[in-house]
Amino acid sequence: MTASKPTVYLILGAGAAGVTAAETLRKNDRDAEIIMVNGEAEPPYARMAIPYVLSGKIDTSGTFLRHDPAHYESLGIKLVQGRAAALDARARQVRLADGTTLGYDKLLIATGSHPSQEKVPGIDLLGVHTCWTLADTRAIVDSIKPGSRVVQMGAGFVGCIIMEGLVKRGAQLTVMVRSGLMVSRMINPAAGNMIRRWCETKGVRILAKTQTARIDAAPGGGLAITTSTGDVLPADLYLSAVGVKPNIEWLAESGIAIDSGILVDDAMQTCLPGVYAAGDVAESVDCVTGKRQVNAIQPNAVEQGRIAALNMAGRETSFRGSLAFNVLDTLGLVSSSFGEWAGAPGGESAELIDEANWRYLRLEFLGERLIGANAVSFTDHLGALRGLIERKVNLGPWKQRLLDNPSRFMEAYLAAVQKAA
Repeated sequence: MTASKPTVYLILGAGAAGVTAAETLRKNDRDAEIIMVNGEAEPPYARMAIPYVLSGKIDTSGTFLRHDPAHYESLGIKLVQGRAAALDARARQVRLADGTTLGYDKLLIATGSHPSQEKVPGIDLLGVHTCWTLADTRAIVDSIKPGSRVVQMGAGFVGCIIMEGLVKRGAQLTVMVRSGLMVSRMINPAAGNMIRRWCETKGVRILAKTQTARIDAAPGGGLAITTSTGDVLPADLYLSAVGVKPNIEWLAESGIAIDSGILVDDAMQTCLPGVYAAGDVAESVDCVTGKRQVNAIQPNAVEQGRIAALNMAGRETSFRGSLAFNVLDTLGLVSSSFGEWAGAPGGESAELIDEANWRYLRLEFLGERLIGANAVSFTDHLGALRGLIERKVNLGPWKQRLLDNPSRFMEAYLAAVQKAA
């Protein structure tokens, strides 16, 4: 009797989703061939740890997802360096950028994101950087000295989280904010304005409703940044932090259904049999709104990678849906948002503002449920906020209590847990 061939699992991407998937596959299929394609010349690492390298809190090895150099080899996970260039689903093959072709029985696409490119003259000049990879971070660290003039375009999540490292290294930092609202895709204007004022107290110059018009090499060295208001800012280094986009362009001719990201079902499977997606590229259903969206956060990537792998290995498991939540540390001021943090039509809200102590809290309700929250300097019991939203708790009498005093959310959560017990 001929022994069956081991299943070949191909994983494109070696971030949190890819690594979790590879390890989950090995636990559930001891005989399988597992190939993980790593797009960078680094051991698999956590991208969200990069700001800690920039600030000097850890070295690059501190970002590695697994610290044992023999970890992947010991599990029989083959690491291949390269980037996906094309998918032939009919032949069950992926072509890499260097021309290498890899076959598969089951495929996971976890290719992550890349920085958005500003379309301004001079964006390719020496001294212009993004901060998305370890290579980017090394280049920035090598370029910054105490007193270096750094101009940064963008104050979204990435833009805000890297400020601490720049300031700690002695940079004279100027940040341009096109919309005038900091972290506008994560928190509301009241919280964003509090973060802006906080940054200004730390010596960061914030230019609202301003963006880059062009970048030129300055005659005496460095760069000259011409803004949309006509001002010219001298800079030793320019940082472009205007958002990220999922790495899905290479799938244009593949037949995979794509909107903002790769459309997946609750098994994390795409419209193509045997092809799955997870992490920053996956567009799944949000557990609060029921709408499809890309929630590009590491905890979501880990869970999607796990669910995809279980289904790839034949263990039917459903993804309960992603949840939009972010926790951001901007120069020591911690902010967070959960669920439908901007509220919903017909909903109610409760707000607490303590300007003197840099504290802010806003809760968003729809019917008897808490559906979203924004917070600044509320760092204790954030899991309770998430739990109330994610579990779709019927608050009953606790809704009015939270409308009267939103800071009582932990009490509301404990009451819900006791009721469910």
